[in-house]
Amino acid sequence: MKAIVQDVYGSVEVLELRDVEAPVPGDDDVLIRVRAAGVDPGVWHLMTGLPYLTRAIGYGLSKPKTRIRGRAVAGLVEAAGRNVVGFRPGDEVYGTCDGSFAEYACAKEARLALKPKNLSFEQAAAVPISAVTALQALRDVGKVQAGQEVLVIGAAGGVGAYAVQLAKAFGAQVTGVCSTLKTDLVRSIGADHVIDYKHDDFADGARHFDLIVDTAGNRPLSVLRRPLTPKGTLAIVGGEGGGRLTGGFERSLGAGLLSAFVGQRLKGVMSDERAEDLRFLTGLIEAGTVTPVVGKCYALADAPAAIRDVHDGHLRGKAVVVL
Repeated sequence: MKAIVQDVYGSVEVLELRDVEAPVPGDDDVLIRVRAAGVDPGVWHLMTGLPYLTRAIGYGLSKPKTRIRGRAVAGLVEAAGRNVVGFRPGDEVYGTCDGSFAEYACAKEARLALKPKNLSFEQAAAVPISAVTALQALRDVGKVQAGQEVLVIGAAGGVGAYAVQLAKAFGAQVTGVCSTLKTDLVRSIGADHVIDYKHDDFADGARHFDLIVDTAGNRPLSVLRRPLTPKGTLAIVGGEGGGRLTGGFERSLGAGLLSAFVGQRLKGVMSDERAEDLRFLTGLIEAGTVTPVVGKCYALADAPAAIRDVHDGHLRGKAVVVL
C-alpha cells in the first residue's frame, strides 16, 4: 500500500510517499480501507518530535515509534479481529488510529464509531480529534451550562469551529475570536458575537465570560484571566510556541498550579479518544446541529503540504487528506 512515512524527526521534508506492507489486524483491531484522513496540529508535533515532551510521553525518544503519520480516519471496514463485535466488513466508520495517511490502517474498536449517514468521508475525517477535543473542553472541563457566556478563541480553526457549534448546542451565548478574513465563517456557524482580534481586544474589560476556550495557543494566562468572571473557567486546548522542552504546553502546566490559588478554574484539556463521544457527536451531526467545516482537501502525496498549512494557521476549518 502507499503511505506517508518518516524515519526520523524533522520538518515536512522528512515525509515520503512510499510503498509499504499493509497492516495486519490483531484480535482487537479493525482494518480500515482509508477514504479520508483529518489533519490536526498534533500531527506536526509527532512529525517534528517537538516539544521534547512529545517524545517523553511514549512517541519515541530518538525516532518516531509510529512511522506512518496521521491519526483521524474515515473509511470502510475491510476486516475485523475475532474479538471485535461492533463492526463488520463494509461498515462505514470514523475515529482515530495510528497511521491514517495510508491506504489501509488498523484501529481499536474503542476508538471507532459508525460514520454519520449525512456526511461524506471527507467531512467525517474532519470530526474525530477536533470535535472530540472541543466537546471535552466544553462539557468535561468547562461544565458549560445553558445561558452562560462562552468565549472561543481561535473560533475558525479545527477545534474552535466545533467549540462554537457545540457551545450553541448546549444553550450558551457564544462569542468567537478570529482574524478579519474569517469573521464571516464564524458568524455562519452560529456565533452570537464575533471579535476580530486584529482590531478589537477581547480582554479590554468590556465583557466577561463564564467559560473561555482558548485554542489559539500562545496568549499569557494573565491576559486570558482578564475577561473571565471571578468564578469562571479557562480551558486551554493544546499549546504552540514556547521552548523546545515543553513548548506551549507549559501554559497548561502553569494553569493547573495557579488554579489552586485563585477563584477562577484554569485547566489544560487533555482529550481522551472515546467511541462514546463519537457516537454523541454523530447524534448532533445527523440532527444538523453540528456540521464539519472542511477548509481544504489534499491528495495523499500532498499530505506534507497539508501539515504545513495547518501549522501555519492559514486555513479556515479543517484540512483533510483524501485517498
